[in-house]
Amino acid sequence: MLLRHARSLLFLPASNPRAIAKSRSLECDMVMLDLEDAVPDERKQDARAGAIEAAAEGGFGNRLLALRINTAETSWHGEDIAVARAIAADYLILPKVELPGQVADVAAATGKPVIAMIESPAGVFAAREIAGESGTAALFVGTNDLRRELGIPSGAGRSTISTALQTVVLAARAAGKAVFDGVYNKLDDPEGFEAECREGQALGFDGKTLIHPSQVEIANRVFGPDEEALAAARRLVEAATGGAERFEGEMIEAMHVEAAKALLERARHYGA
Repeated sequence: MLLRHARSLLFLPASNPRAIAKSRSLECDMVMLDLEDAVPDERKQDARAGAIEAAAEGGFGNRLLALRINTAETSWHGEDIAVARAIAADYLILPKVELPGQVADVAAATGKPVIAMIESPAGVFAAREIAGESGTAALFVGTNDLRRELGIPSGAGRSTISTALQTVVLAARAAGKAVFDGVYNKLDDPEGFEAECREGQALGFDGKTLIHPSQVEIANRVFGPDEEALAAARRLVEAATGGAERFEGEMIEAMHVEAAKALLERARHYGA
């Protein structure tokens, strides 16, 4: 699967073999083995061993596999880099990125493309340069850390960080990179989660990062093309004859045809 087509990207502690085993049967588009926030300090070594074992065992099918490592400011970074260099992960995830050089260093040390997490005001302001770094494959928004850095209460609505979210999307699109929305913390609120997915999709995010398997189906449904949109895209492509013209009460031109074809191509990746 192409990274740009990923709808559901699930974080799992690499120290939890049961969760990793279950992920092989989930419909998520990316499994992200976490060595960072999801793992307590005393279990970092267990997590590295778990990531090595999981990658060696394989069985993830068409799902993309990523590894989130600890930052260079931590004592665990060097060993994480050694693991990242050795295992067959498609991508590395680097948290708390504020400079493009941080991505360049990890990409050079491991030979793997890096997904940069934007989690601070400095990261938001540098997002365009970070996205433009050749080693950057995509941007994630770390909404929890971003709220904390901004001094925003955890229960405050998304409108409080809307400028930051749109800035990161703009930075990724300007560089031609994929971009993914932050996690939703309330596991017993599927309606709230779906609403946030729809808001993220409307802002231009390609998909959403997740923290629980129960969130996968909703993310796939919201960020994947629905049948009504696909049917309209097929009709538009079939009806278009070139140039500006009327289609079902609206004016369309080449850009609309290209968008419809892109939607149909995206659907083919999901077997739709």
